[in-house]
Amino acid sequence: MNAREAALKALQTLEPGKEKSDRIVHAILDRATMNRQDRALTTELVNGVLRMRRKIDFIISKFYHHRFEKAAPVLQNILRLGVYQLLFLEKIPDWAAVSECVHLARKYKGERMAKLVNGVLRKITPEKVLLDEWLKACDDMERLSVQYSHPEWLIDRWSAVYGMEPTLVAMKYNNQAPLFGFRINTLKQTPDEFFADPVHSSFPQERCMTGNFFLSKEFSGFEACLKQGKLTVQNPTQGLACLLLNPEPESRVIDLCAAPGGKATFLAELMQNRGSIIAVDRSNEKLEKTRQHAEALGITIITTISADARSFVPEKIAEAVLLDAPCTGTGVLQKRAELRWRLSVKMLQELVTLQRELLDHAASILPVNGILLYATCSIEPEENELQIEAFLRRHPEFSIDTSFGSLPEPFRMSVAQKGSILTLPGEHPGFDGGFAQRLRKNALQA
Repeated sequence: MNAREAALKALQTLEPGKEKSDRIVHAILDRATMNRQDRALTTELVNGVLRMRRKIDFIISKFYHHRFEKAAPVLQNILRLGVYQLLFLEKIPDWAAVSECVHLARKYKGERMAKLVNGVLRKITPEKVLLDEWLKACDDMERLSVQYSHPEWLIDRWSAVYGMEPTLVAMKYNNQAPLFGFRINTLKQTPDEFFADPVHSSFPQERCMTGNFFLSKEFSGFEACLKQGKLTVQNPTQGLACLLLNPEPESRVIDLCAAPGGKATFLAELMQNRGSIIAVDRSNEKLEKTRQHAEALGITIITTISADARSFVPEKIAEAVLLDAPCTGTGVLQKRAELRWRLSVKMLQELVTLQRELLDHAASILPVNGILLYATCSIEPEENELQIEAFLRRHPEFSIDTSFGSLPEPFRMSVAQKGSILTLPGEHPGFDGGFAQRLRKNALQA
């Protein structure tokens, strides 16, 4: 199985399911015998086709003589793979892209489909793709949807809430190959010590406003550090919620919906591995990854508990609860390339209900003066600001807390005004979209 067939298998597996694309790709590559270059090509093909699918399908429809949306999924994905290589990957010769896709069509659909694929792909060249001309007949939302390969309903929502310019920035960001975010484990070394090591500094990297995070196009060069527990893969936006909470050493924190444990382990590092963190999640399989990750980082204060975060009752009260709520993930569409095509208004409404239930229960297990930190990787107001407004109406004992913890300067003003942070994709270089709100539980007035 070569890179293109592996990519096709991944795209086919994604079609009916809800599983994440990166898990599917990893599972396929684990069973395959490919060199590093072919493995990278598989990942690039899958992510590229998923990101640019709307634009690719629009282009194919101009050369395919039937209704492309009615074609068999395997034929659709073979043509998408071909067009992505022809129009978006400069290093692959056109003849190789066409030949490999014809071979796949012959293997999976027979000679007739192989001839069809050959005929369609040989017509598609950059010179023959007249996108601007074709889009003149489209309305504004359809034109933007094709150009930036995002669903029209999302573009409509974002432009209404944030304006068109931030929406365009977010869509451009979502269509770029993501940088890897790394968090330096301060239990093992300081950022200055890490960057002073010539082995580490020899790889390309970009320092972040959050001092113990950095970004890089390189992954393999840092694999040894990951295995040694010196680094964790985490986007700096995910670290902002932990910096906003900023738990003290020797304190007790409950992390609801904790797996796979990125925030729990960062909290432990901020607490200098002193105190207690209870990591709660329904998935024991994911919690096992949390345990393994904590062990690699040298963290001993995390206890994992498999339970429903809507009903979990701790044995001892905690000074703080972090609720990293399930959400639409619209802040991380760059990494979750398939997600933009799976989301719907119905899904958003279901998640808002779940978040409400989780928030209400989190409120019930906090003592007076306890801190509730609510976080999502969404940029939808219903999951963020509006969710918090509704929570405060239901829970008058809670108020917005404007303490900014150990946040870097650029984020402090927002917290001082609203007790929250909202980052939009592409707003800060390398930062995903996300939301975090700090709340305090007060004594109810008689």
